[in-house]
Amino acid sequence: MRHAFRALVLAGLVVLAPAARAAETATVFAAASLKNALDNAGKAFTARSGVAMKASYAASSALARQIESGAPADLFASADLEWMDYLAKKNLIRPETRVNLLGNRIVVIAPKDAATADLPFTAEGFSAALGPEGRLATGEVNSVPIGKYAKAAFEKLGLWGGLQPRLAQADNVRAALLLVSRGEAPLGVVYESDARSDPGVKIVGVFPPDSHPPVVYPFAVTAEAKGEGAAKFLAFLNSAEARPFFEAQGFTLLGPNAAKP
Repeated sequence: MRHAFRALVLAGLVVLAPAARAAETATVFAAASLKNALDNAGKAFTARSGVAMKASYAASSALARQIESGAPADLFASADLEWMDYLAKKNLIRPETRVNLLGNRIVVIAPKDAATADLPFTAEGFSAALGPEGRLATGEVNSVPIGKYAKAAFEKLGLWGGLQPRLAQADNVRAALLLVSRGEAPLGVVYESDARSDPGVKIVGVFPPDSHPPVVYPFAVTAEAKGEGAAKFLAFLNSAEARPFFEAQGFTLLGPNAAKP
């Protein structure tokens, strides 16, 4: 039987089905604070579209520089406007796809079992909560968006001079979050969405909105994106269907569906 089948193949009488086409894949470079929301949204999108999602999470500054160096990203999601502007000036995104999709708040966190509960935004309040040797964890203040927001807020509130020497500056917001969750730092400055993602921390203070620039997350398809997967995913993220994934993590919607139920 096997020989007969082989003979038919050689004679061209049997047409073998081509191998199944590999699923389309879109690679997303996204700010670390987006991990939970984008992972969940990505699963829903893949189930709906068949487009596989690959995500790389880090500080927006690091990701933007990787894209500049040729890293194969199809979609970039930044935690601030500056790093998206950086890529735009270098013609590394498709400007017509750019959208300011999300907002967030910056908060002060402490380990869940800490005595600190309602932190006053005063030098005395922070000094008491940090203790004699404690550090305040946040992102690197010159490049990582959460660190830049924290520095701006502390400067506006007149607290920067006293707190700067006590900072533990991390490579990204999730690394800062982990320092507090593990009890290695008594306080940290992260986004509200990060605080919600980790049961090991609690929010002890919310920065006044006018103490720092608005926290805005711009998204854009990169100039070198392959296929249509990234554009389809961005359209999904900008739809009402994706809204619950962001709201569940504490983000606010800034795009066209912000006012829709």
